[in-house]
Formats: sequence, structure tokens, C-alpha cells
Amino acid sequence: MILAPISRVALTFVSSVSCLCVAAGAGGLPDRQLTPGAINSAISEVQYRVLCHTKNWTRPYRPSVSFINSLKKLQMEKYGYSQDDFDNYEEDHLVPLCLAGAPQDPANLWPQSLVGEWSADRKDDLEAKLCRLACDGKVRLDEAQREIATDWIAAYKKYMSAQKSREP
Repeated sequence: MILAPISRVALTFVSSVSCLCVAAGAGGLPDRQLTPGAINSAISEVQYRVLCHTKNWTRPYRPSVSFINSLKKLQMEKYGYSQDDFDNYEEDHLVPLCLAGAPQDPANLWPQSLVGEWSADRKDDLEAKLCRLACDGKVRLDEAQREIATDWIAAYKKYMSAQKSREP
């Protein structure tokens, strides 16, 4: 009888640790349960084609710093990240604003690491590339949104390595 309660406690502990490891050790990808990505439904495909050729068109959609920092604190807790590491993360849009990502939807924002192989800087490079491709009509907007939301690292390898292989 003593073994059953100990086993439940051990199982609960292992399950809790596993959840934190999955969230914290996703290797640059957000936890899909917490951050699946979201689209700005106020921007149609037709509007996007006009907007994307306008300088700084995402500025009016960008959330305030106070909103971003408040959400970042809450999401760091949900992801199991220490508040001591607050400055090592950027609250990032999974589907970027330049691909008509939802600006304030927590489903489209997550604390992304500023360090490591798959840091926020690398994702920024992909965003710039995908936004140009979508705006120029070389990649469909919905396809770019889906690819970056599903697995931005795979999208990086697809689009950025294609760019490198064409360089002299």
C-alpha cells in the first residue's frame, strides 16, 4: 500500500518535469499548445497586396511595449522560463506582422530566445525573406503563414538555404 502513493507522487513529478522540458527545450520552436500562431483577420489578401508595398505599414498594428512586456512575463511563466532570464527573451510574433499575423493575440506571441542556434535573430532573417516573397507574389500569403506557424525552422532551412545555394 505504501508503494501506490509513492508511485503516484513520482509519476506526477516526472510528468511535471516532462512538461517543463518540452516547453523549455523545444529547440527554438514555440509550444504548439500555447502558441499555434494566429492571423490578423482585419487584413484580406487583397488589402495585403496593397499594404505590403507601403513603407512601415505594420507600424499601426504593432502592440505597445507595455502590452508586450506584460504578456512576456505571463508567457514566460507558462513556458516554465525563469523570470531571471527575462532579458534573454523577446516576445515574438510567430506569424510576423508583415505576413498579416495577429498583433495582440497571445496565440501568436511567445517568448523566443535571443541566444542559441535558432534564436530570434535567425527567425527575423526568415521573416524578412518570407515577407518579400509573399509581397512580391512569389509565395502565396497563406502558404508563408502556414509554413512559419507550423515549423519556422523547417521554413528557414527551405527558404534560406535555397538563397545560399544561389549565391556565388
